[in-house]
Amino acid sequence: MALPSVFGEIPGYREGHEFRSRAEVRLAGLHRHNQNGISGNPEEGADAIVVSGGYADDDQGVRIIYTGEGGQNEDRTRHVEDQQMDGGNLALVRSEERGLPVRVIRGVPRRKRNRSAYTPASGLRYDGLYTVVRHWSEPHPDGPLVFRYLLEKADGGTAWEARPGAGTTSRPAGDQAPSRTQSVTQRVVRNSAVTQWVKNLHDHTCQVCGIRLEVDGGAYAEGAHIRALGRPHNGPDVIDNVLCLCPNDHVLFDKGAIFIGEDWKVHRTADRSVLASLRTRPGHDVDMAAVAYHRQFFAGVR
Repeated sequence: MALPSVFGEIPGYREGHEFRSRAEVRLAGLHRHNQNGISGNPEEGADAIVVSGGYADDDQGVRIIYTGEGGQNEDRTRHVEDQQMDGGNLALVRSEERGLPVRVIRGVPRRKRNRSAYTPASGLRYDGLYTVVRHWSEPHPDGPLVFRYLLEKADGGTAWEARPGAGTTSRPAGDQAPSRTQSVTQRVVRNSAVTQWVKNLHDHTCQVCGIRLEVDGGAYAEGAHIRALGRPHNGPDVIDNVLCLCPNDHVLFDKGAIFIGEDWKVHRTADRSVLASLRTRPGHDVDMAAVAYHRQFFAGVR
């Protein structure tokens, strides 16, 4: 049976606390393993990670690009097979979906070239709470696919507080006057002139399922960028990089649960089954290169 995850700060250990070994970190309750990079379980989420590898550019202080676990040879010097969406990798996705905080412990990489400006001089250092913003897959330089996670610093590491009963299956009491600092935004629906134009062209009808949602203000749809905006994907905010989707299919598309094939069919990623044909309109040419990028980096389909 998996140990329950413990989210948020651990009493007695503030940001900047230093440790001599992984064993000390584990005994402090900050991370449950002596070797694994990800602490947590797929049912509840990941509560901590150790950053001690990857590339120096992956660690930007308040932003970290973290590589998932698995797929390596026995001495962990090469990636020899695709990583799987289970164990710690799935736990990090659970934390992303639920907006849960992740404790970040930085350690010293074995290779000097992987050290960043934020690497401790020796041992390990607890560096506060982060949130998982998004995840995707990409080929490792060795060849196999690996999962990558973007984490960002969470309000100086003190904004999240555990509630009584957190991590249990008992009915929560809730809060009659919830604090604003404890709310979590899990995704941002961007609306620009470009996305509005695409939605208008499609009459706010989802290009995947064909649903047109009617609300008090009229019809509602969302503009979904195929190649995501911002780092690390740096997709453009242009018409051929945007789809008109309903909220459900927007989430499924962003999370890589569905993808568009070379045949312009919409496929379920889990079993590759065809769900629908992508609905199109004259004047809206979808960028095939962006579609291929999404298929590989978000759905993990080469």
